[in-house]
Amino acid sequence: MSYMPQTPQKALPGAYVQTPAHQSQALSQQGQVAQTETQKTTPEEIQPTARAAKAVNEALWEESRYPELDSYIGQGISSEYEVSAQSAWAPFQKIKMYPIPDRIFEQYNRAQVSTIMGLFADFNHAWVAIDNALYLWDYTHPNPDLVSFEDATHTITAVKLVIPRAGVFVPSIVRLLVVATTADIILVGMSTQIASHGGKTVALYSLKMSTPVKGLDVDVIEGSDATGRIFFSGRGSDDIYEFTYQQEERWFTNRCAKTNHTTKGYSTLTPTLFFGQKVQQELVVRMVMDDSRRLLYTLSSKSTIRTFFMRSNSALDLVITKPLNQILSNVGHMTSQTELLTPAMRIVSISAITAQEASKTNLVASTSSGCRIFMSATSAYGSSPSSSTAPTSMQVQHVKFPPAENSIPLHNQSSQSNQLTQHSSAPSINTSSRALKETRSAVRYAPGYFLTFVVREQQPGTDLLFASAPDSARIAQPQIQQTPVRYPELAFWISLGSRAEDVGLATGEFSATSSPVGFGNELAVQFDRPTPEIAVLTNTGVHMLRRRRLVDIFAAALRLGGGAEGLEGEVNRFVRRYGRGEVASTALAVACGQAFDVTSDSRLARISDPEVLELARKCFIEYGGKPEYPENSIHDRTIPAIDFVRPSPRHAGVARYISRLLRSIWKAPIVIEKLTPTGGFMVVSAVGLGKLQDTSQDLTKLKEFLTANKSFIEGLAGPEALGNVHSKREEVSLQGEHRALHALAVLIDRVIEGISFVLVLYDEKIEEIIISLANESRQQLRNLSYEGLCTTDLGKMLAKDLVKAIVNRNIVSGSNVETVAEALRRRCGSFCSADDVVIFKAQEFVKRGAEAGADSDVCRDYLNESFRLLRQVAGSLSMEQLQWTIGQYVALQFYAASIQLCLEKANESDRGNRALTWIQEGRPPGDRRGEAFEGRKKCYDLIYQVMLSVERSRTESPDMVDGQLTLSGKRREEAGDEIDTADDEVFQTDLYDWYLQNDRADQLLEVESPYIITYLQRRSSEDVAHADLLWRYYVQKERYQDAAVVQLALAKSRFALSLDKRIEYLGNARTNASTTRPGIVRSSRTEVLREVSDLLEVANIQSDLVQRLRSDDRITADRRPKVMEELDGAILPLTVLFNTYCEPAYYFDLCILIYEAADHRVASDIKATWQNLLERAHTVAEQTDQGPEPYEMVAENVRSLGTKLGLSETMFPVTELLPMLKRYAHNFQHESGPETWVLDIFIDLQVPFETLYATLENMFYNDEPPFQGRQRRLIANDIVYIARMWFQDSSRGSRSAFGGEDNAIAVSQMLHMVMQSGLDERRLEECQNLRMRIENLLR
Repeated sequence: MSYMPQTPQKALPGAYVQTPAHQSQALSQQGQVAQTETQKTTPEEIQPTARAAKAVNEALWEESRYPELDSYIGQGISSEYEVSAQSAWAPFQKIKMYPIPDRIFEQYNRAQVSTIMGLFADFNHAWVAIDNALYLWDYTHPNPDLVSFEDATHTITAVKLVIPRAGVFVPSIVRLLVVATTADIILVGMSTQIASHGGKTVALYSLKMSTPVKGLDVDVIEGSDATGRIFFSGRGSDDIYEFTYQQEERWFTNRCAKTNHTTKGYSTLTPTLFFGQKVQQELVVRMVMDDSRRLLYTLSSKSTIRTFFMRSNSALDLVITKPLNQILSNVGHMTSQTELLTPAMRIVSISAITAQEASKTNLVASTSSGCRIFMSATSAYGSSPSSSTAPTSMQVQHVKFPPAENSIPLHNQSSQSNQLTQHSSAPSINTSSRALKETRSAVRYAPGYFLTFVVREQQPGTDLLFASAPDSARIAQPQIQQTPVRYPELAFWISLGSRAEDVGLATGEFSATSSPVGFGNELAVQFDRPTPEIAVLTNTGVHMLRRRRLVDIFAAALRLGGGAEGLEGEVNRFVRRYGRGEVASTALAVACGQAFDVTSDSRLARISDPEVLELARKCFIEYGGKPEYPENSIHDRTIPAIDFVRPSPRHAGVARYISRLLRSIWKAPIVIEKLTPTGGFMVVSAVGLGKLQDTSQDLTKLKEFLTANKSFIEGLAGPEALGNVHSKREEVSLQGEHRALHALAVLIDRVIEGISFVLVLYDEKIEEIIISLANESRQQLRNLSYEGLCTTDLGKMLAKDLVKAIVNRNIVSGSNVETVAEALRRRCGSFCSADDVVIFKAQEFVKRGAEAGADSDVCRDYLNESFRLLRQVAGSLSMEQLQWTIGQYVALQFYAASIQLCLEKANESDRGNRALTWIQEGRPPGDRRGEAFEGRKKCYDLIYQVMLSVERSRTESPDMVDGQLTLSGKRREEAGDEIDTADDEVFQTDLYDWYLQNDRADQLLEVESPYIITYLQRRSSEDVAHADLLWRYYVQKERYQDAAVVQLALAKSRFALSLDKRIEYLGNARTNASTTRPGIVRSSRTEVLREVSDLLEVANIQSDLVQRLRSDDRITADRRPKVMEELDGAILPLTVLFNTYCEPAYYFDLCILIYEAADHRVASDIKATWQNLLERAHTVAEQTDQGPEPYEMVAENVRSLGTKLGLSETMFPVTELLPMLKRYAHNFQHESGPETWVLDIFIDLQVPFETLYATLENMFYNDEPPFQGRQRRLIANDIVYIARMWFQDSSRGSRSAFGGEDNAIAVSQMLHMVMQSGLDERRLEECQNLRMRIENLLR
């Protein structure tokens, strides 16, 4: 059959492609979670201690990058010296001269063969060997005792102090004296002790260890500190021998022996014969050891340098021989010929440079002309050898020429003159200066202290000492030098007045770091390490030279620079050389009393001259520079302007000074756990307690200086300083400077108290304290440094743990906790504040209450007092302290106070109530306010534990006994009241969550709180369970209108609800909305009811559509689940249902229902859809083999739809449907079914007979096809049938036929007309009978 055109499409979205499908867009609904943008949070303001720690770490990092030696000597030559006649700039200072004791001279006068002298400077002892006797004395003691060794039977030729090999001797033997005589070498043990005057005393022990060396005439001995090996050589041979020793004899080796490492086999026993001209034998005149590379260097009498490699199997291999001619050849590549470096000159001394000091440079050789030749040893491919590989070649790296000749002082010029003279410095490299031409000997100590002993023709028996040292401050800051400098040194001359016999380093070897980078930074350790001192032994006494630090030089320059008038000149000179930041740091150190000088009585004392201190203060304040604010170069305006301020050099100087004071302790661990020899547990400090006290005192002086001068220091003066600014730029700069300097001031306070706290720990029994800590805290303490203690939250937390452990230990021991806590607060207030004292006091009350018994009045008094105290300091309570307190309170049934204390702590932890705003805005993820909520929740979790404890306690004791409330019941009731009346909305919100998480929904519905509805309303947008609870709560409170609104919102929501569930919600909503109750506004109720009814109508249509599509075989199996998922969920808009599903799928009955629901009244659309419905039903029936007849299916569709539409005149237009069905019956079902089946449909639907009659009458008169001509009789038959049925229906009872006389007359006339239209005999007879009955009624 042909189909009529489909209903015209409205301007609605959607399409039907092959099978119904749609990506639904649900109606907007109430309660949907609002998508709010997460609150943007700027980076947290850095805490002052963290900011200051960053500045200190940057200063430490900068100083750790001090150039290594190789970088500033480099390949080439130099002669950079600052030789000053002004004592202020001298690199060394002669402290005093210790004379040789008269008793030594008495022994000396008895000498018969030989006398040699030397120093053990690291032990403050000198020695003299007179014939076969050796005498030692403490040269720092005014009347020293002589320690003698007189066991030698032959003349002593050499003495050397070495470190013994580990495990051979008892621990008290810390050194070995190697005493060489003409016949043998003897080992003598040495032990040391600290004397009462601060020096060291030594004792010698005979070890019965010696080996013969007759004929060798040993005069050179060297020992390896790392391995304990001893090497020697003598004037009788150029061979290198080793003195071997062991604890006891073995089968094939004696306790002592000598080994020749250079000449093997019998050659050592064969005399050397010379024929002809006598040849001068080459001898070893000097040995030096480099344990860092396992190398032994020797210098021969012919200026040949040999390098030996110490292998692990006790072998010693000659790996490099560097004769003088090769050295000069290497030098020739760097400079033109000079008379200072010719074959006629000699190398008088060699000094090793360790791998810790330089990675490439190995050795420095000093010549008789005063030149220093730096040499590097390399292995294969030019790489530097390691301690496990031997070098294969040696090259000259750098040559340092002597200073200018005009630097030599005149005979009558005092080396300690205070006269201010110009520094002598050659403008270019001078390669011909004869200033050090007659160098007799020289020595170098790390990091470059160079002492040269020069013999002058005018004073042949007296040495003139030339001493130089690196200008560390210039080397550290090469970027500020106006002209490039290479290896700059400060130097001065000093007349010893006698001949130097030996020289030694009285302090330990210098090393700022353990690697070449940063190794030589003397500035970094000038307040942290003992100042290097060098002892020079002459035949008149021991001269002590002290290295002058930059702070000492600066103080002397201020003193000798002409006072306040000359201050500017001196300061500008320092600024040009060292930079403004270094000058500020140095001036601050001088002002804080760090500078030392030698007094008139040869004592070393701090400079306390008020004039010098005032000049230093003035220098720090007036020459500290200005902060910088690069306003024009700022592009990112979202960052606060203050963050772009570069603090002044003054700030850098303060940070640098602090870093130098804290250098040793900053990264050091606070505790080191060890085992005692007996297996016990002990804790020691990584930093000496004396060092901690000194650091604390230095920081205290710094704090006092900054406090006293606060009003003068730009950046520390405070807000009043802003009155002097003239522009916004200056204001921002000053604010940045203040923030930076204030942070350093805060750090100073924090470190002072941190050190005091550590000292308190070690004053207590620290082992017991640490053992009492939790395992996690104990492990964290092991890794905690002083930096961490003073600047991090972890350090603060561990400090709290330690304070608590100290207090607990004192409580156990019976001490008064308040006294202990108060003592802690006075010494280290930031680690034990006034609040901490209150907390400890409260905890003690809790413990006393527990001891008194839970049910006693005394216990309640103690608990009430503890609660009163803890409420005062709730914000200072740590979670551990709160947990402990709540645990104690619960055990003592102090429930209400437990809950109140937790709520107090929660509120104090989030005083801005940020957690509430976070909750109100939907808990956006990534928002920092969530952290505030988590902090609160820890307190709330404790409340829930209290609630559970209260519930458990009911099983132990009843609430009521004999109708009376028990004590336990009263306490539980008080706890419940605290929960119900808490005005903390965040707590109430979390409490309700806890109820639901623990399946306590019924308990939640019983809550009487103003927050419950707010909570459920807020959470109902998040999940169905909360929304269900909300409408249930409303129903329980008889708020039916509100319940209907919630159920309507659920039906419209985007929750994963089935369509049936939504229909259920709508049904319940209609019931609740229909329920009347006093106080409900009628208009509001009607509006809700109307919306519910409308949506329910749509939902029912969608439900019919789901059922229809579920059985529609046009949808493929793989497509069907997706279609069902789209439809069996949210209620879709009618436009989507119509355009996307119903009309494309030919569900025309549903289309008509959609018209009805949408109030779509276009008659043409409705008529066309009815026509399509009839045709579709007919087609489907024809295609079904064993189904109903087509007319039956059509009739059923019309009957069903008519029932659903309620005979709507618009959607069920009888005047259109009846002719349409009659035409359908005539055209397609002429011989099928009862003759009156069409009319029966409408009669069954109770369509008024009057309407049917009028419609048929119109059809009869209109004479429309196909009812024309003889076919009009079909309509006539229907008119007779309807008239008869109408007559029968209207004649029942007392009603009038056809509803009245007028209708009866009209029907009678129509029947008369019909009788003339050719009725069949049966219908004609029926018509006549009916008309007669009507006429009879009319009479």
